[in-house]
Amino acid sequence: MTKMNINIFKTTALAAIFAFAIAANGGTAIAAGAHSGGHNAKKGHGAEMSNGHAMAIGEPGDAAKVDRTIAITLKDNFFEPEEIAVKEGETIRFVVTNKGQFLHEFNIGTAVMHAAHQKEMAEMMEHGMITPTSIDHKMMGMQHGGGKMMMAHNDANSVLVEPGKQAEVIWHLTKVAKLEFACNVPGHYESGMMGPIQFKHGHLTPK
Repeated sequence: MTKMNINIFKTTALAAIFAFAIAANGGTAIAAGAHSGGHNAKKGHGAEMSNGHAMAIGEPGDAAKVDRTIAITLKDNFFEPEEIAVKEGETIRFVVTNKGQFLHEFNIGTAVMHAAHQKEMAEMMEHGMITPTSIDHKMMGMQHGGGKMMMAHNDANSVLVEPGKQAEVIWHLTKVAKLEFACNVPGHYESGMMGPIQFKHGHLTPK
């Protein structure tokens, strides 16, 4: 199979995954300001409400207090590295580079948060705010469905990165929690684009 045919196959396969994910979530109604994935969390909060209890995932970090920088590479459809080692109390600058051909996300949260956010991302694609390869910033700022959808995707625990672009997340890991980093663009998490954030003891080498 030639390189061109491989790329066509990859594009077709991922497009099918996107379509399936959107169809599977087609009945979801998202209220403005209700991003469970942290996209409308108040700055400094970084908390998820689950069964009436707040589960802390950390908070936006201070750039002047960064302990380490970790490089994250986004590809189709996996992360490098596949897992991240951190220490409780660290503030980390995640430098996120998309070297794939598709739009990807880097999002810090719990498995429950990611599951909820995948439905929202499917809605965003359905309304044309994102495509498999890009962000429509004009559509992001518009209301959709009677004002039920207006998503800037600008919260501190998450970034959307277009092919060839770079962004960063500075995050303060305030306490030990069961966290994942994931891409919630439709079909990507299901394809394995997620990894654990492992809390370790002892010295971790700065990157």
